[in-house]
Amino acid sequence: MLQTSFIRDNRELTIAGLTKKHFKNAEQAVDQIIDLDQKRKELQQELDETLARSNAKAKEIGALMKSGQQVEAEAAKADTAALKERSKALDEQHKAIELSLLDELVKLPNLPHESVPQGRTAEDNITVLEAGNKPLLPIGALPHWELIRKLGQNQAPIIDFELGNKISGAGFPVYKGKAARLQRAMIAFFLDEAGKAGYTEVQPPIVVNSDSGFATGQLPDKEGQMYHDAADDLYLIPTAEVPVTNLYRDVIVSENNLPVKNVAYTPCFRREAGSWGAHVRGLNRLHQFDKVEIVQINRPENSYTALDEMVNHVKGLLEKLELPYRILRLCGGDMGFTSALTYDFEVWSAGQERWLECSSVSNFETYQANRLKLRYKTADKKTQLLHTLNGSALALPRIVAALLENNQQADGTVKIPSALVPYCGFDTIE
Repeated sequence: MLQTSFIRDNRELTIAGLTKKHFKNAEQAVDQIIDLDQKRKELQQELDETLARSNAKAKEIGALMKSGQQVEAEAAKADTAALKERSKALDEQHKAIELSLLDELVKLPNLPHESVPQGRTAEDNITVLEAGNKPLLPIGALPHWELIRKLGQNQAPIIDFELGNKISGAGFPVYKGKAARLQRAMIAFFLDEAGKAGYTEVQPPIVVNSDSGFATGQLPDKEGQMYHDAADDLYLIPTAEVPVTNLYRDVIVSENNLPVKNVAYTPCFRREAGSWGAHVRGLNRLHQFDKVEIVQINRPENSYTALDEMVNHVKGLLEKLELPYRILRLCGGDMGFTSALTYDFEVWSAGQERWLECSSVSNFETYQANRLKLRYKTADKKTQLLHTLNGSALALPRIVAALLENNQQADGTVKIPSALVPYCGFDTIE
C-alpha cells in the first residue's frame, strides 16, 4: 500500500506511475486521497483542540466549586457536556474519513520502478537475456501431454490427468512412479540450492486468514483467484510468499538480522478460471501445483542488489537443469498489482515449440511492508519501512513439462539432467 505522505508530497510522480501501470482515472484517485487526507488532518486538529478545551473546562469546574461559584460551575459543566458531545461526533467523523481513505488507498497498485518499460501487454515486455541451446528433437517427438502416456505402464500415464479429474476435477493431476519421484527430487534440489545461497528453510501453513491476504496484497485484489472457506474465513495459499512474508507482520526487525532470507516449499492453489486452449493444456496451467519460493526482507538501499542476486539464483537453477531460458523485464501493464519491478523467467518447451513462464522475481519496495507494518530501526533510532522481495525458485509443473519434452531421446526414453540424478536415483525415464 502506498503511503499517504508520499502521495501528498509526490502527486505528479504518483499519477505518472499509476498511468504507466494503466490504472484508470489516476489523477482523480490521487486527488481524492489527498483531499481525504486533508479532511482527516483538519478533523484530527479540531478533535485535539476540542479535547483540550474539554479537559481545561473540567479542571475549571473543580476550582469554581472550591471557591463557591456554583452558578459558574454549572455553566462550566454544561460547556463540558457540549464539548464531550462535540468530541464524540468529531471522533466518529474522523474514523469514517480514515476508513474512506484506507478504502481508496488499497485500490492503488504499487508504483513501477523507473526501469519498468512502457507497455500494456506481454508483447511489450523486454527480453533482457536469452541463454541455452534449444534442443533438436528426434523425429516423432511429442508434447508432454502425449509423451506421458508412452512413458507410463499398462496404459496408465506417469502423470494422470483423468484420474485427478475423477478425484478432484480438472487441473489436479496425479503423479505416479518416476514422475512422482522427479517432483520430489526437484523440490529437494531447489531447497538445497537455496540453502547454499543463505536462505533459511521454513515450512509455513498452506492456509491463511484474510489479514495475511491483505498484508501481501492478494486481498482485496485477487479474491476470485483464491480458494476460500467462508466458514472459517481461510484461504488456500496461491504461493508461499503469503505465509512466509506474513511471518514478519507487525514486526520491527533488528538491523543486525538484515537481510532476512527464507525459502519454503508448499503446494499452491489457484482457481485460474476461464482459461482454455492448447496454451493451458497438460501441465501448462493447473489449479494445484508445487513450488519452492524464496523471500527476502532488506534495507531500502540494498533491495535492488538483492533483486539481482535473486535473479542470478534462478538463472543458476535453470542452467544446472540444462534448460534454455530467457528473462523478461515486465512492462507497466503486465506487472502484478503489488510489484515495483518484476523479471519473468521462461523456459523453452521443445515439444510445444513455445516459451513457458516458470518464475517471477519481484521487488515490492515498501508496498507490502506498509500493509504488514514491517519495519526496522536505523542507526539513529528512526523507525523505517523495509523492502520485501520474492521469487519462484522454482515452480514445478512447467519445468517438468520442459524437462520431459526437451530431453526426449530417439529410443523414446527421457534423459534426466545430471544435477537431478543424485536426487532421483535414476537417469532415464523409459
